Amino acid sequence: MIGIEGQPVLTAAEMRAAENAVIATGISVETLMERAGTAIAEVVRRLAGTNDVLILCGPGNNGGDGYVAARVLAEMGVAVRVAALSEPKTDAAKSARAGWLSSVETLTGAKPAPILVDALFGTGLTRPLDAGTPPDPDGSPAVAGAQLNPKGSPNGLSWAPASAGERSVVECLHSLAKAAQLSIAIDLPSGLATDSGEALSRPPVFDLTLALGAVKPAHLLQPAARYCGELRLLDIGVPTLSQAEVLKTPILPTPGPDSHKYTRGMVAIVAGTMSGASDLAALAAMRAGAGYVTLLGDSQGPPHALVRTPFSDHALANDRIGALVIGAGLGRDDTAKIRLEAALNAGHPLIIDGDALRLVDPNRIKALTVPIILTPHAGEFDALFGKSDADKITRARDAATRANAIVVFKGADTVIAAPDGRVRIAQGASDWLSTAGTGDVLAGAIGAMLAAKLDLLDAACAGVWLHGDAARRLGAAFIADDLAEALRSARASL
Repeated sequence: MIGIEGQPVLTAAEMRAAENAVIATGISVETLMERAGTAIAEVVRRLAGTNDVLILCGPGNNGGDGYVAARVLAEMGVAVRVAALSEPKTDAAKSARAGWLSSVETLTGAKPAPILVDALFGTGLTRPLDAGTPPDPDGSPAVAGAQLNPKGSPNGLSWAPASAGERSVVECLHSLAKAAQLSIAIDLPSGLATDSGEALSRPPVFDLTLALGAVKPAHLLQPAARYCGELRLLDIGVPTLSQAEVLKTPILPTPGPDSHKYTRGMVAIVAGTMSGASDLAALAAMRAGAGYVTLLGDSQGPPHALVRTPFSDHALANDRIGALVIGAGLGRDDTAKIRLEAALNAGHPLIIDGDALRLVDPNRIKALTVPIILTPHAGEFDALFGKSDADKITRARDAATRANAIVVFKGADTVIAAPDGRVRIAQGASDWLSTAGTGDVLAGAIGAMLAAKLDLLDAACAGVWLHGDAARRLGAAFIADDLAEALRSARASL
């Protein structure tokens, strides 16, 4: 198993293309399935110990991987059973099924086991599991308001509508997962849309998901990600490249013997009507490692290391400013608009956050000639770029191109996009970040990274990583002030 940090993220189509490129070299689908099933079996064997294993197989290639895994586990001496949703529909899955010489139970009749492996539907699902129609030959759309009919085919498996009192596939999956001590999903928990992260049907929350060949968007995007549990990658010998990657631990500069406050980076924060928000951003910039932080506007109190200066064009003209943060508690009145316009014209690298995002438009941002990072949450994003039904990665990419800026599309699933198409996606964030002021802390942390002269995308990624790591260190029920302070520990860990 491989950790997913820094790994490429591929859509369903990109993964198929990568597999087809390997197949074009003469390696068969069956060979790839054998690799995947063997890798799955090795992981399951290590985790199962002496416990029995139940593998649920679907009609497509995900199910084929399950049949191979079952065969290999049996060869290893593991007590393993297979329950199937229907007969295999692809040639490779049929071949894998033929290699499984023991009996196959029906899904609705399967008894629980301590270890559950879901190989029903992985990458490529396009319809809910209760769509009421049989799966296509590739195994992508599923049914589960439909049931297995033991009289409908020579092998005892076929599709028939669910009747009163019968359990749907979703119900079976939940019941078996609840009874298991450990639940493992192959590639994706069944019921999730690969590219959008939509939960087409609500699966159980799995303990572990084994991504085959590459990380997929649904492993990281909500709501799908919440069902995946721990994520690990299995190498199946398919080279993968993508402009999208999982956010990784940053490599940050540390002060040396010749360092001073300005070489470490100067961050200026523009204050507004809610001075507490800009105070949080300033504290975050300091704790994230900036050498000098100045707050431009009306504010008072600790920390004493923070330089507080009245807002003025003269203060903005300081050529030592390496990053200018505006928007945290700015307000939307005439004073806010004047300060924003002055900041946009000051010539410094910018982090535009909060209220400022509602006072600009993409064309105004694109016309600027300085490096820019935008940090909208969902509401601010919609206000700035408009609403859309597209997935979060696509929306972030399009926004970055429209504004010619780095876009940090915040949330439980944070997507960071650059105008050239590069994307970094953060792993699951702490649910306790859903409290006032944490976005202000993020803006300040990114400001410190930008002032330290990191590449623009790297600066945004480093700020997001520090923010997430600080939250994980705090555990439950923290407030934004705690989060800003915890950036010190996050930074010290690197």
